[in-house]
Amino acid sequence: MDGAIREIKKWPERTIHVFHHNDADGLSSGAILLTAFERQGFYVERNCLEKPYPALLKQIFEKEGRILVFADFGGRIAPMLSAMNRGRNLTLILDHHVAEASTDPKVYNLDPDLFGLKGDRDISASTTCYLFAGALDPANRDMAHLAVIGAVGDGFYVDGRLVNQNREAALEAVQQGRLKIEAHDRGERYILRSETGDIFYDDLALYLELLGAGGYYRRGPDMGIRVCLEGRTPEADKMAGDLKIIRNNAFSAEIEKLEKGGLKNSSRIQYFHVGNRFSPMGVKMIGAFCQKIRDREFLDPKKYIAGFQILPNEIPGFGPIEFNEVKVSMRVPAYLEGEITAGRAPGLDSFLPEATDRLGGFSDACHRLAAATTIAMGKEDQLIEGMEKILGREGKH
Repeated sequence: MDGAIREIKKWPERTIHVFHHNDADGLSSGAILLTAFERQGFYVERNCLEKPYPALLKQIFEKEGRILVFADFGGRIAPMLSAMNRGRNLTLILDHHVAEASTDPKVYNLDPDLFGLKGDRDISASTTCYLFAGALDPANRDMAHLAVIGAVGDGFYVDGRLVNQNREAALEAVQQGRLKIEAHDRGERYILRSETGDIFYDDLALYLELLGAGGYYRRGPDMGIRVCLEGRTPEADKMAGDLKIIRNNAFSAEIEKLEKGGLKNSSRIQYFHVGNRFSPMGVKMIGAFCQKIRDREFLDPKKYIAGFQILPNEIPGFGPIEFNEVKVSMRVPAYLEGEITAGRAPGLDSFLPEATDRLGGFSDACHRLAAATTIAMGKEDQLIEGMEKILGREGKH
């Protein structure tokens, strides 16, 4: 991080382009970076992305001489970013997913996975961005409470508690009087102490996810950034309330379809396709839906869950882009989560990216218990077959 910061400070360009994810971790990451860079006198152009799609990256890397920062995605595709960049832009990756090393010295892959930390246990993207902001200027450590939003939002606890770097950020926020920790019989709950009153972090994370994912095509991420920095407002509450109605209606209708036989099964995977039925919400919602239904009675607790959603041919801030692709999001039931955590079953990141790559699809941010990739429309069944072959080849689960 220190090396990247030295490069930033001597780089002639004073505009920084920040690209961040649209869930609670990505929004809090974006808020931290926006604040930290503006405090240094930079002008920040911020774009919220559901994924750093290759078609979009080609547009981003057409220009040169810029400072580009990717937050909460990009770690695994550092070689791709390096090939596109070719030393022309100063590029930073502040991710926490499974990562690969950069092959371009101007692409700084600051993903903690490359330094022995686990992104689904030790450190969120928001905590990574918080540590970077603190390295940029120690005064930025006043944003510890923002780091905790992403850590709680991603929900990677050990025995119900944040651990390691995530916990260090939480304890620092406690010392600053911005956070309170309550112990209970299943671990801990984290409470943000704000001027508008106390709010549980897990409730705040769900609120932000609703804005960022449900409202992705309605400027919801911009509102989410404002909430991170300024707190909830009547305007934000109105937007979240309207989006909640849209989400609940879409989810209820889809659950009814699945209960009536809309679920398909292979040997180890149970899957379904929502088509465009979650529109106008973003494709992050297919993962939220998989998480919501993961322990419903109509699902097999021993099988992986996969949901498909058509990717709209549009990205806010960039206009029309022809994708003709679907997003697949995967989650696991509680029983299978225990098996994966104990090492008795493979995590999603061990087979979904490989199966996706074989079909020429795009994979970036994948964890053991939550993962998502994109493939060409019409290749859904091939992806399921490919994952089954990998799982069968390894003789696992």
